[in-house]
Amino acid sequence: MISLVVTVVSANALELNGAWATGADNCAKVFARKGAQLGFTDMSDVYGGGFIVDGDQIIGKFARCRIKARKDSGPNVNLIAACATDMMLSSVQFSLKELDTNSLVRQFPGMEDMEIRYHRCPAQ
Repeated sequence: MISLVVTVVSANALELNGAWATGADNCAKVFARKGAQLGFTDMSDVYGGGFIVDGDQIIGKFARCRIKARKDSGPNVNLIAACATDMMLSSVQFSLKELDTNSLVRQFPGMEDMEIRYHRCPAQ
């Protein structure tokens, strides 16, 4: 019975794994394969940038984060992640809202008019 409840809850959770770019048409300009590894192009930030989610990791061009907590509430997902750059460590909150299977919005609590829209890039 418990496994059935867990399966139903996780079936409704937003699937974040994959590459996400600010413009669906910019996927090839933001991401590139380097061997078996997906990474960022040299000029990815010129095209709006993006991020890659791989399991409990969020990978940006200049930072790598590990998801420490996740709370799903309908189409909304709140994440707490420990992030590291070359210079510092920090804890970051990500508030995401699913628009559809392949698009979401990052919201900034307390700044209602500020948001960034991302589109899932096809597997390359």
